[in-house]
Amino acid sequence: MGGIPGMDGEPVVVERVAGTGGELVLRRAGEHLEIIGNGVFLMDTRNGESERLLVRAAVAGLRAPVRLLIGGLGVGFSLAEALLLPQVAQVTVVERERAVIGWHRTLLCPWSRGALDDPRVTLEHADLLDVVADPATGPFDALCLDIDNGPDWTVTPDNARLYGPEGLELLAARLTHRGVLAVWSANTAPRFEALLRERFARVEARRVPVPRGEPDIVYLAREALPAAGLTPA
Repeated sequence: MGGIPGMDGEPVVVERVAGTGGELVLRRAGEHLEIIGNGVFLMDTRNGESERLLVRAAVAGLRAPVRLLIGGLGVGFSLAEALLLPQVAQVTVVERERAVIGWHRTLLCPWSRGALDDPRVTLEHADLLDVVADPATGPFDALCLDIDNGPDWTVTPDNARLYGPEGLELLAARLTHRGVLAVWSANTAPRFEALLRERFARVEARRVPVPRGEPDIVYLAREALPAAGLTPA
């Protein structure tokens, strides 16, 4: 008798769609699901340790109530972790790909633990750059970004703006006085870290070992420094 396609470990395409940033593919490999964008591996449901750390480290030390923004829904690890933290009162999730949102209503729901239905969660189907550039977005106590494979490995070229001086100004403007910026990366990004140190008083890089080789990195930046034309929240 034949088994369920994809359950023997060989990746099998579950759905292929035209997304905002190009082709998106959801595929099954063994017990896990993978998301591929324009032929590039983006994420899977195998581990999630660094994605959970992204949120946990950003919120650590903050007193309740914490207002949190997560850039990128992914497979749901960060969002699910955020809702376990007692300080977190409100989470805004920004995801530009409608297909990813839809998958969390079906196949990816077990990994996000049905978080999209939690009353603390607000989901915005939008581009993160547009959201952080809008003053009406308001301030957050933590910004957790996981929309690319890293500052030097963006899903689409336009996303590179987010990791440059202009992007960091927009992000700093969305932080409260105690706010923390956390950025996920699949590799070290020395230029980005240097820019963070120019814009924030306290910067650290947390390394998370992964089976594939080079560790994942979570960059944490605190205490935004004054900048011309920027009024602290």
